[in-house]
Amino acid sequence: MKRRPFLITLGSLLTSCKLALGNAVDRQFRVTLKNAHKGTLDIDTQLLDSYGPPPANLRQFYLDARKVFADNPTAEFTDQAIVDAAKRHRLHLMGGPMLGDLHSNGVTIWLRPATTQTCSIAVAGKTFQGQVDHPGQALRLSITGLAPNTGYDYQLHVGDHLAAEGNFTTAPLDTASDTVRIAFGSCCHKIGVHNLNLFRQIVGRHPHAMMLLGDIAVDDREGNIAMHRADYQLRDVSNAWRTLASQVPLYASWDDHDYFNNDLSGVPKRFTDADRDGVRSVWHENWNNPPADDQRDGIYFNTRIGPIEIIMLDTRSCRQNSRRNRYGSYLGETQQAWLKNTLQKSNAPFKIISSGTMWSDYVSNAKDSWGSWDTEAREEIFQLIEQENVGGVLLVCGDRHGARGFRIPRPSGFAFYEFEPATLGGVSGPAGLVKDCPDQLFGYSGTDDKGNDFIAFGEFTFDMAADDPTVTFRLIGQHGDVFEEIPLVLSDLTPA
Repeated sequence: MKRRPFLITLGSLLTSCKLALGNAVDRQFRVTLKNAHKGTLDIDTQLLDSYGPPPANLRQFYLDARKVFADNPTAEFTDQAIVDAAKRHRLHLMGGPMLGDLHSNGVTIWLRPATTQTCSIAVAGKTFQGQVDHPGQALRLSITGLAPNTGYDYQLHVGDHLAAEGNFTTAPLDTASDTVRIAFGSCCHKIGVHNLNLFRQIVGRHPHAMMLLGDIAVDDREGNIAMHRADYQLRDVSNAWRTLASQVPLYASWDDHDYFNNDLSGVPKRFTDADRDGVRSVWHENWNNPPADDQRDGIYFNTRIGPIEIIMLDTRSCRQNSRRNRYGSYLGETQQAWLKNTLQKSNAPFKIISSGTMWSDYVSNAKDSWGSWDTEAREEIFQLIEQENVGGVLLVCGDRHGARGFRIPRPSGFAFYEFEPATLGGVSGPAGLVKDCPDQLFGYSGTDDKGNDFIAFGEFTFDMAADDPTVTFRLIGQHGDVFEEIPLVLSDLTPA
C-alpha cells in the first residue's frame, strides 16, 4: 500500500506514535463479510465472541432474544418473551448508554431499560431522570446545564442499581477558538462492531464526536424488521460497542446493507412504501441522532458542534428508482432543496457533508453513487458552494471498502476534498489506488495481497486559533498507527 505524492503528508513521521491503551486483544473468530451477510445463528454467535465474549448473562440474553426475533417477524424489543429473558438474566439494560446530540451545554444519552424503574443519570452534581412505560422501549435523557468544552463523567442508575458509567466532553461554543476533533468512518458491518482494538483507539484519541457513514450494524436483512432488531441487539451486547458508545457521541447515517441489501435503494422491487417506512422507524428507534425539526421522510439531519456544521444525508431511502439519471433521483427533490437551504443558511466556518456512497466518480466508475444517478443535482450543489462562497466544506463518504482521499477539481480552479475511510470492518473491495488518477491523495485496500485486514478510521482536528483556521485529516489504524496526515487551511476550502 502506498500513497500518491500529490500532497505532502506527515503520516510517515507519525507511524510510531501509538496510544498506550493496554494490550491488543486477539481476534478469536475471523468472520468473512459474505458470512456476516448471511447472519445465521452460528455466524452471529461467532461475531459476538470474536474478540472475547461479553458477560455470560448478557450473552445468553442475546441468544434468547435473537430466537424470539427469528421466530416472530413482528417481534419488538418490548415482546414479553424478551422482557422475561432480561429479567431471567438479571439485566437492568438491554442496550446503552449511547451518547449523541452533543451541544455546548450537554448531551443526550440513549438507553433501553429492561424495567420500568426510574432511570437516573448523575453528572456534575446534577441528576436527570426518566422512565419508560414498558420494558424494552428506548429512552433518551437530555443532559443540560453544563459548561462548554468540558469533560464530564456520568453514572447511570436503574432504580438503585448502578447500571453503567461513562464520560464525554461538551462541544465548544460556536464562536470559540478551541480545538475540535471529529472521528468518522464507514463499512463497519457486523464484523467491526466487536473490534475492541479499533474502538479503544477511537476512544483514546478523545474526539468530541464520531460520524458513522453507513453499513454499520445491520447486514442484508431484506426488510425483515425483526432481524434488523436482532442485529441491533447484537450490537448492544458487544463489549467493544459499549466501550465506544458510552464515551463518544455518535452520529449515524445508513447505506445499502443497513437498508435492505447490496445496492438497493428507494423502494426496490419486491418491497413497498410500508417496508421502507418500517426500516426507517427501526433506524430512528436504535440511534441517537439529533431530532429533525420537521416530519421529513428520510433520516437526514444537520447539527452544530462548535465551529463545525455536521450535515448527514440519506443517500438510500429517498432515491427514486424509476427516475434514475434525472434530476432529484438520488436525494429526492425535497432533500436536495433542504441541503441547498442548509448550506446557504450555515454560518459555521467548517461544514462536513456525508454521503453514504462516494461523491467523486474515480472508483468503480461511480458505481451506485452520484455519478451514475444524478450528476445534475451534484453539479447544482457544487455550483452553489462556489457561487455563494460557502467556505470550509469537507466531503466524506463510504461504501467502496478501502481508505482513499481525492481532490475534485472544478473548472473554476477551486477543488473539493473528499475522504473515504471505509475500512472500519477491514473487508475487501476495489483496489485502494485508482489507475492514472493524479487527484488521488492516498489509497489503501481493505485487505492486502496476503489477506490481512486494513482497519482504520478517519479523524478531523479543527484548530480555530489561527487567523486562517486549519483542519488536519488523519487516517489512523486499529493499533494506533497514523498512516496519513493532511493539513488544510480554511482559505483552501473556500471558493475565491
